[in-house]
Amino acid sequence: MIESSHTRKPELHGGPCAIIDLAALRHNFKVVRNTAPDSKILAVVKANAYGHGIVQAANALSDADAFGVARLKEALALRDAGIRQSIVLLEGVYSHADLDLVAQHGLEPVIHSFEQLQALESWSGNAKLSVWCKVDTGMNRLGFRMDEFALAWSRLSGSSKVQQLRIMTHLADADNREQVRTPDQISRFMRLANDLGVERSIGNSAGLIAWPEARVEWVRPGLMLYGMSPFASTAGPDLGLRPAMTLVAPLIAIRRLNKGDEVGYGGTWRARHDSCIGIAAVGYADGYPRHARTGTPVSVAGKVVPLIGRVSMDMIAIDLTELLRSGEAGAISVGAPVTLWGESLPAEQVAMHADTIPYELVCAISQRVAMKYV
Repeated sequence: MIESSHTRKPELHGGPCAIIDLAALRHNFKVVRNTAPDSKILAVVKANAYGHGIVQAANALSDADAFGVARLKEALALRDAGIRQSIVLLEGVYSHADLDLVAQHGLEPVIHSFEQLQALESWSGNAKLSVWCKVDTGMNRLGFRMDEFALAWSRLSGSSKVQQLRIMTHLADADNREQVRTPDQISRFMRLANDLGVERSIGNSAGLIAWPEARVEWVRPGLMLYGMSPFASTAGPDLGLRPAMTLVAPLIAIRRLNKGDEVGYGGTWRARHDSCIGIAAVGYADGYPRHARTGTPVSVAGKVVPLIGRVSMDMIAIDLTELLRSGEAGAISVGAPVTLWGESLPAEQVAMHADTIPYELVCAISQRVAMKYV
């Protein structure tokens, strides 16, 4: 269902709902375009578009030059939905059967190992593929080592199975602007790639924002498309981004406590005075982080209040005492929406209180959470 984001009212039906703002996705895409105006954009929609819905996100990001996914299943979901842009398989494929599907659906695999290269060379298919060669410049995860690259490139560029060849690398520490690791990686990559005469890709979200040298022919934004910052010290709005996901859940109980009453499993929170708490219908089974500490912010009636006690499978407790005492809450009642993160509460702030990163918060949204697109 598509509605104006200014008139929406979540229908929670007793459980949490992730409201996805498609206009925010398009806005964030424009921020990428303005940041790297001379680069093509490979929009990364792996992991169900970071929990936002892979098909819906790809449709909203229809101006992207290509889409990046981790696995073949994700690429096929996009093709089945009618997405016609180039789709890059960032982890590549290994089998001849998978290469058959790559050819059938016009996909672009990344080749990052000699096992994949051998599979391509021995493949009996008649099609010529567009492929990306990945070089490891210091991430030490995927990619041909620097001392292996010349051999790998020679075999790829001479292969009868390759129609178009591009080159990429991945930055290990681009979100840290105060170190030399990223400039060293970029320098190593440029020494290899500059004389090859092919299109290059370096910058992920942090790379394309913080390191202008990483804005080459292709950039690969992921997290920033969804309105979140890749930098520990900032939130998405600080970078001109708009959070695309707002996670809300209904308030299902309001309880009065006496001084000394304990809350939740283990009684880890005890009322220091007579208090009022609310119970919201969201928990770790929905993807809310179990390790969120007491004090983690949530928003009720536009005001930030703290989570208290342990996160349960289906519920959390929040302290409404000061909000009700101040008279700012209006008519808070059972059924009122509680915002866990999103438009009024950046996920980055929540992640800090849960000893995690915003990537994990949005990717962890479970299947039982309703999704609503506006």
